[in-house]
Amino acid sequence: MLDNAGTAEVAKPVVVLDGISKIFPGVKALSEVKLELYAGQVTALVGENGAGKSTVVKVLTGIYQPDEGAIRIDGHPISLPTAQHASDAGITAIHQETVLFDELSVAENIFIGHAPKTRLGLIDIVQMQRKAAELLASIGAEFDPDVKLRDLGIANKHLVAIARALSVDARVVIMDEPTAALSHKEIAELYELVEALKAQGKAILFISHKFDEIFRIADRFTVFRDGECAGEGQISDVTEDELVHMMVGRAVNQIFPERTAALGDVVFQIAGYSHPTEFADIGFNLKKGEILGFYGLIGAGRSELMQAIFGVTKPSKGVSKVDGVIKAVRSPADAIRSGIVYVPEDRGAQGAVTGLPIFQNVTLPSLKKTSRNGFLRMAEEFALARKYTSRLDLRAASLDQNVGDLSGGNQQKVVIAKWLATQPKVIILDEPTKGVDIGSKAAVHAFMAELVAQGLSIIMVSSEIPEIMGMSDRVIVMREGRMVAELTGDTLTPQTLVRHAAGIAES
Repeated sequence: MLDNAGTAEVAKPVVVLDGISKIFPGVKALSEVKLELYAGQVTALVGENGAGKSTVVKVLTGIYQPDEGAIRIDGHPISLPTAQHASDAGITAIHQETVLFDELSVAENIFIGHAPKTRLGLIDIVQMQRKAAELLASIGAEFDPDVKLRDLGIANKHLVAIARALSVDARVVIMDEPTAALSHKEIAELYELVEALKAQGKAILFISHKFDEIFRIADRFTVFRDGECAGEGQISDVTEDELVHMMVGRAVNQIFPERTAALGDVVFQIAGYSHPTEFADIGFNLKKGEILGFYGLIGAGRSELMQAIFGVTKPSKGVSKVDGVIKAVRSPADAIRSGIVYVPEDRGAQGAVTGLPIFQNVTLPSLKKTSRNGFLRMAEEFALARKYTSRLDLRAASLDQNVGDLSGGNQQKVVIAKWLATQPKVIILDEPTKGVDIGSKAAVHAFMAELVAQGLSIIMVSSEIPEIMGMSDRVIVMREGRMVAELTGDTLTPQTLVRHAAGIAES
């Protein structure tokens, strides 16, 4: 069989991951997965958010160590205990957001950490400039190695990151969502670069949620689903429909609480919400007692939209209404006063103060309720915290326990309790069960059902298809900063979610 470059397919893979498993507390991120990478070929790694793609990249690059399984290069078992070992083995990764240094030159960025040296141990600037120029020429970059990085655009900075990856004489190049910040012209140029790397015999792992890219550039595919390998083969032997089925072809195997209460009047609306770089023309309404789901892939703009609704960032235009009254939300304080609260995805960095005890976290936005004449009343703080944490079945030694010492699920409950104590009308839950165990997921889902039964309205951002389908009354799908579908009833299926999110045309 011939690959896309017209050369004979290599009989044996350069790199094999065989039976790789990786377990984190409460989560099995990878379960006996297999991955093969061939010289001169592009292997597309496909899967939903949370399918295990990032974990396997970290295993390949020496950041994570597998708990089970073997890694083989050219048929020989190898250990990659550090990122340096992976680099020495010829494995390099180009991430969506590669760290570069604006105040250094292009050549310095390419060779930082492994610059050529003179016999006296000093950096050989002449040799570094020459090697940098050769690398840039090999990938079609038309700028000088001595120019400052700050003077380059996004696409050219991406070429610098690629040159840096190739400066270690890589045999395996991992490209993780490489086109996320590129224009159509720049994407076409990247395709040409990938073909050039294939011609050089590089084995390329290409991670993308864009099906047009996968079918344009890949020779082979591997599909991950829930941390397991759900399929692999030649890209020419598979259709978009078959890939979608491999990605989501499982039953919704979680039990979600039944909700039969009728929805009320519209309680919250936004219209014409736009941001210069993150989202455009967003408009929807939310009814009393409703759970409105938001689904999308990486870069869809869901979290950025929620942060704008909560006043963390400011949209360039748009109107929001609560109970039909226009609200000017310029800050989180404005949102809270309007009855809108937000539980962020990154609860450790944005949702909770991990160095403070539980009771102080819960009462932080409600200090007016627990203070008199400017002095906090600890008994009232404890009473308020106890009221809301007990409703969420928080598991902790005491309310004095630091939030940082709690499990992920219990930290999430503290953050939700904090906002419930403000008695909001609308609560935004961004990935409400991310990183929590099955038991805690069930508790959060049950409490969400209880909240909407009491008249609260919920906007839920989730990347988990079973959760989106099991908990939402309606689902809005976003792609590249825009609403592309509103699904409910019979139109809400795993296949339609993935199709709209990935921009796949209907058959």
